[in-house]
Amino acid sequence: MTDDIDDLIDELHAQADAGRSTDGTPEVGIIMGSDSDLDVMAGAYDALRELGFAEQTEYGTPPEARFTFESYVVSAHRTPDLMYAYGETAADRGLDVILAGAGGKSADLPNMTASIAYPLPVIGVPVQEKSVDSVIGMPTGAPIVAVDAGKSYNAALSAVQILGREHEELIERLEAEHDALRTDVADASRALHDLGIDGFREREE
Repeated sequence: MTDDIDDLIDELHAQADAGRSTDGTPEVGIIMGSDSDLDVMAGAYDALRELGFAEQTEYGTPPEARFTFESYVVSAHRTPDLMYAYGETAADRGLDVILAGAGGKSADLPNMTASIAYPLPVIGVPVQEKSVDSVIGMPTGAPIVAVDAGKSYNAALSAVQILGREHEELIERLEAEHDALRTDVADASRALHDLGIDGFREREE
């Protein structure tokens, strides 16, 4: 297993040293402390895909989509060397923002990654309510942005907001997504008013 971790670390450093154009590298990195966090972190995948991002699984062969993301399991406690390698190489590998999710009371991956990758922005996702204090507990001068427990979808939206400062098309996609949410509320409001509670519930069945 140690050899497997060492291989991952070597790959990250090799990618950082490759000097690839950022047009062919992921803009967003998603990391989580355990594969058991995936159900919560899946919201980030959903949001990014809805906004036109594609998942990049081969560093050297990016998908056709203009914007991409990658994902890894990185344990702050079981594989601290991998966490350090990921944070240290993130900017040189072309990442613009990292989403980091972790659970439990010692959810250290987001804030440790934020310290290592600084000044690259890191958005922390507490996987459980009991993880919130650990994720946001950073001292002055060591910033991290964080969302509420389980809100990985919002974390991905925040990541795209950051990227949107350099890419107008992402702002347009965010605005379209927001407009769709407004339309959904308007439709529900009109239906509840016009149909009444019983008719509305029948409509939802």
